[in-house]
Amino acid sequence: MARSITVKVPGKLMIAGEFAVLEPYQDLAVMAVNRFVYATISEADSHQLTLSDFSLHNVPWTWHETDIHIESDDSRLSFVKEALRITCHYMEEKGMSIRPMHVSTRSELDDASGIKYGLGSSAAIVTSIVAGVLHFQAPALAEKDTIFRLSALSHVIIQGNGSGADIAASTYGGLLQFSSFQADWLLEAYQEADSITEVVEKDWKYYKTKPITLPANVCFCVGWTGSAASTKDLVNQVRLLKINNAEAYAAFLKDSENAVSQFLTGAKNNDINQLFQGIKANRKALDQVGKAADTNIETPDLAVLCNIAENLGGAGKPSGAGGGDCGIAFMPSEETAEQLALAWEEAGIKALTLSPFIGGETVVEENHSV
Repeated sequence: MARSITVKVPGKLMIAGEFAVLEPYQDLAVMAVNRFVYATISEADSHQLTLSDFSLHNVPWTWHETDIHIESDDSRLSFVKEALRITCHYMEEKGMSIRPMHVSTRSELDDASGIKYGLGSSAAIVTSIVAGVLHFQAPALAEKDTIFRLSALSHVIIQGNGSGADIAASTYGGLLQFSSFQADWLLEAYQEADSITEVVEKDWKYYKTKPITLPANVCFCVGWTGSAASTKDLVNQVRLLKINNAEAYAAFLKDSENAVSQFLTGAKNNDINQLFQGIKANRKALDQVGKAADTNIETPDLAVLCNIAENLGGAGKPSGAGGGDCGIAFMPSEETAEQLALAWEEAGIKALTLSPFIGGETVVEENHSV
């Protein structure tokens, strides 16, 4: 049997601080959830790539000096290609030779029918490839901080923006307090650096992350509204507000900062009421910035989702950019969480069986040659 290794990385849900996190030193709470992307890296005679979710199998690829060539012009491969390129380049800088490998991924972040829940699939795929290749080729380099930085760099090079919170959740797992490295800063650092290693080892001055623990008796619930949202479009609309109505944008940042601070303090002090107040305040801040930017962050379905949670004694809000996708709720007991799931279903909202996942990127299987 040829040697192989399989890693799994969790998807994510944004909890509090959306949009504001794109500004320096603004905190966000993000949670890794128990739906995963798997990457299996195995010995092969030549480099191959299989992305089962895209129905791409055994696609040949080559690595030469600092560049990669994949024998497919499928545009969906852009994130995968960059993750491989950055990781291979980094390993070569570290004096590692890259053995031929078959890189294979599969995702369970979206529904079996292809419905997207907004769990951060491109970020999780990038993280799974970086983690898998490092664990397989160079285990000594496969530290979580290195995986995070290589994955964040790969993702930002292709996407051009984003906070990196989804990469952090996929890498570290659990519930995290996160401040973004700032995509513009990272791209500039990359363009000015002489090597990938230099970027990885640099002080990412805006970035920080640390784990948070929820109060023990709080129940976390997720509802899906039945429509997917375009994060990029919604982010662009809110970013335009910064130019068109600086006053409204500044007010939003202040409101978001206060709301997230309440949520984090509530979690830290085991104070459920304060945690709920933080979620409610963040819901209000997001709704107000959506109205100011003339974009629908809290859709009618998301409003119903949140209102039902509040009526049952909890707190709910849109998760991520809003405009559809998922809403989240924190409830004071198992009993109210069960009532919430039933009430959501009656209102046409699908209660998802998602819960926090603590481990982050994890090696789940390793086979050695026999």
